[in-house]
Formats: sequence, C-alpha cells, structure tokens
Amino acid sequence: MSDTPYLLIDAGNSRIKWSASAASGAFEHDDDRFAAWSSLGKPGSAWISNVAGAAVLARIERMIDTHWPNLPRTVVRAKAQQCGVKNGYTEPTQLGSDRWCGLIGARAAYPEENVLIATFGTATTLEALRADGMFTGGLIAPGWSLMMHSLGHHTAQLPTLDADDARRVLDTVSNRFATDTAAALSAGCVLAQASLIERAYRDLQADWQADIRLVLSGGAANEIAGALRVPHTRHDSLVLSGLALIARDAAASSTL
Repeated sequence: MSDTPYLLIDAGNSRIKWSASAASGAFEHDDDRFAAWSSLGKPGSAWISNVAGAAVLARIERMIDTHWPNLPRTVVRAKAQQCGVKNGYTEPTQLGSDRWCGLIGARAAYPEENVLIATFGTATTLEALRADGMFTGGLIAPGWSLMMHSLGHHTAQLPTLDADDARRVLDTVSNRFATDTAAALSAGCVLAQASLIERAYRDLQADWQADIRLVLSGGAANEIAGALRVPHTRHDSLVLSGLALIARDAAASSTL
C-alpha cells in the first residue's frame, strides 16, 4: 500500500491548493511549484476538485503524469448524495465541486450542527447546511478583490486595487469612514462583504429557528472577519478535507 495514499488537489479560480499525507502547499496558476511533488512518495491515487476550467485541469494532469505516469485519478463532481450530505440543488451536478467538497468537509468537522459556510475567493459563496446533512441552498456574489477590480475598471476616477494594496490601505483606516479614495474603496468593499454574510446568517437563524455555526475560509477571510459583528469560526481546509473523505469513502466501497 502507498505511504501517501491520496494526492488531493483543490484548483480554484485564483490558486491551486494540494495536500498529501503531512505535506501541503499552494500556488498561483502560472507558478511552477509542482516541483514540490518531487519529494513526495508516490501516492496511490489523485483526487481533484477543479473549478478553474479545462486548461488548468489539463496542466494538472500533465504534471501528475510528469511525476507519476498513469497514476489513477478522479475529478470529483457534485452528486445528489455523498458522505452524509444531501444536495438540495435542483440539478445536483451544477453545484461547483469545491462547494460540494466543502460541504462534506464541514459535515465531518461540525457533526450534528447547522452550518453556514462563507468562502472568500474570486467569488464569495455561501452554503447553508442543516444538522441532518441537508444542503438547502446557497448564494454567490463577487469576491472582495473582484468588487474592487470591477469598480476600478469601470469608473474613470477610482483606482484599481489588488488585494495586497487594499490590505495596506485598509490598515490606515481608524474607523470605517476613510479619508482617501483607495481606503474608502477597500473599506467599502469589506463592509459590503461583511453585510452580506451578516444578513444571510441572521436570515438563516430566523428561518431555521436554531443556532448556526458560521464558518469562514478563503483568501480574504481575515479582512472580512475583522468587520463582522456575528460569531464565527475559521477553517481553511474544508475542500481538501472533503476530498479526503470522498477518496476514503470510494476506497471503502471498493473493498465491499
């Protein structure tokens, strides 16, 4: 049996994250840090969540074959039911694989709890997961960086801020009403994100008449968390955790 049973890969729109046994890493799409895999033992199989398109998937598969030719691999897609989670989407396969894996990871991390997952990537996504494992639906909005980029691109007098620039100017804001344009743009988009999360959290509490754990993840989670006025938990490995559970479930099923 392989010392590294699974190579887990979460290919998002901005970055690719991976893990294998005790090793893990992340890199941009145009970065060549697949070389880190050279020090890994040969995995038994690769499990991939990809929402970044066919070209990214093809590159990932080429790099897998460079290190381990013909390694078995599975590209995960959402199902109607898996690993204790039931998919409430009208067309279950339309749910992004990252969101599906995240739901499975959250179900395992917080069993028998109602959970609202907020993930801050290129898009901000929300998933409502009941304590019985039912995913009842979600929301999708532009992410923090995408909001700022859109404003800068479509208005003549606003700057186009990337996340690093926005974080620097955000640190200069002593209250939410900024005194320069760049800080006003950064802080305004943070508050827009936080307000969305708080509204969804409170609406879900009112709808379900129950306690709900708000779980935050993603690249902009620190900034949004600083603006939130509701309790929350941080968990940055839900997708990879969900992939691992899917892989283990498949292995267990194959031995029956």
